[in-house]
Amino acid sequence: MRKQLLFGIALLSLNVFSQEHFSGINISKRGGLLNASINPAELTNMSRKFDINVFNMSLNLSNNKIGFSDLTDGTDLEKKIFSGSEPTSARLDVLIQGPSFAMKHKKWGFALWTASNIKANAIDVDVNFGNAVTNSFLGTADINSGYNQRMNAASWSEINLSAARDIIEIGNHKLSAGATLKLLFPASYMNMGVNHLQGQLTTEPISGDIYLDNATASMNFSYSGSLANSYEDSSNYSELFAGGLNGYGIDFGFNYQLKEKVQESTDGGDYTVDGYKLNAGLSFRNMGSMTFKDNNNHSSNYALNIPDAVGIGGLNLSDFEGTESIVDIEQTLIDKGYLTKETSSGPFKVKLPAVINAYVDYKIYNKWSVSAYMQQKISDDSQNDFTTIQNTVTLTPRFGGKNYELYLPLSSNEVSGFTTGFGFRLGGFFLGSGSIVTAALNDSKQADIYMGFRFGI
Repeated sequence: MRKQLLFGIALLSLNVFSQEHFSGINISKRGGLLNASINPAELTNMSRKFDINVFNMSLNLSNNKIGFSDLTDGTDLEKKIFSGSEPTSARLDVLIQGPSFAMKHKKWGFALWTASNIKANAIDVDVNFGNAVTNSFLGTADINSGYNQRMNAASWSEINLSAARDIIEIGNHKLSAGATLKLLFPASYMNMGVNHLQGQLTTEPISGDIYLDNATASMNFSYSGSLANSYEDSSNYSELFAGGLNGYGIDFGFNYQLKEKVQESTDGGDYTVDGYKLNAGLSFRNMGSMTFKDNNNHSSNYALNIPDAVGIGGLNLSDFEGTESIVDIEQTLIDKGYLTKETSSGPFKVKLPAVINAYVDYKIYNKWSVSAYMQQKISDDSQNDFTTIQNTVTLTPRFGGKNYELYLPLSSNEVSGFTTGFGFRLGGFFLGSGSIVTAALNDSKQADIYMGFRFGI
């Protein structure tokens, strides 16, 4: 258990974690598939007839305890990550967008695009419990957590079909709507939830062993695919289409543009429009679920009950030293008689991280513009049957023309707080980070990087 918990938290030593993906470039004036990934209605705003995505990748990591300076000044990370009184959270989020194609025809836009997702999270871990599991605890302490502590990981892939249409176009005003149907291919999943844990931790003074007794909680153990075998083996995240088609989701959204200039056709035909003064959108994304059906599928809810020991006793947390997976943790607790099964199932559903996205991009003057972006999760992702996502607000000043852009995203998210990044686009290639400036100038608790290449015809 110590290795499992430390892996989930110590992912931050990789210096990579999450706010929104493609921060700053995701509402670029260039338009196309990247914009349509946050709002399918953007497909009608493509600057070219065809948009072809070759490869995009975004890798994000955030936590609420350890900063960059802690990685270089010799700080004991095991103690630092569970310092203070606030529960510890850390989140890893990887998005890969593969070969994809979009086209615009008159008032319509269509797209076929692919994506793969990898998520690994430690959510609201009680600091006393975390210190005890990592052997960084002395004395006694009471645990009375009123929330669900989770270790959670998931991987899946998508094949997405999108369509959008201009529904109103009057003068320099245009309103469009769009939707995306997601075909989901769940690969692997792991969840260990410890809800409303109450108990007492005690250190045995001679051996140094740490015991948990007089403890109760509701626990969930769910796993499917390769993540049942090991949470820390990176190869277990790579089989992204392993589960076959076993889920569906939908995105839909609306987009409004105030066109900057209207040029009447000299031959009496339709007018043409050059650029916009204001671009605003609202979308609802990731509404759906996927079913995991691997041969090793397992999902059980338990009542945890560790009796009050006479003197020092109860569950010795060193018993988890040799565990390699949550399967081992579950079996250890069953063998010791501390778990009572309440419900169990084979195939199980996991909900997508549903969010609302709202944004506005405003042209200030000439090649200068500024955009604001909000990502707000719709559901409580502390539940055991949810994958996770973060609430984020981003303000991005931007300087750019048709074939280039420079931008500076200023963001705040619920785990790592405020960050500042930098990115650029040159033709179809882009590279950026939502936190690189903060990381270089301040003690940032987040790092991320993204890059990609696409081209229009």
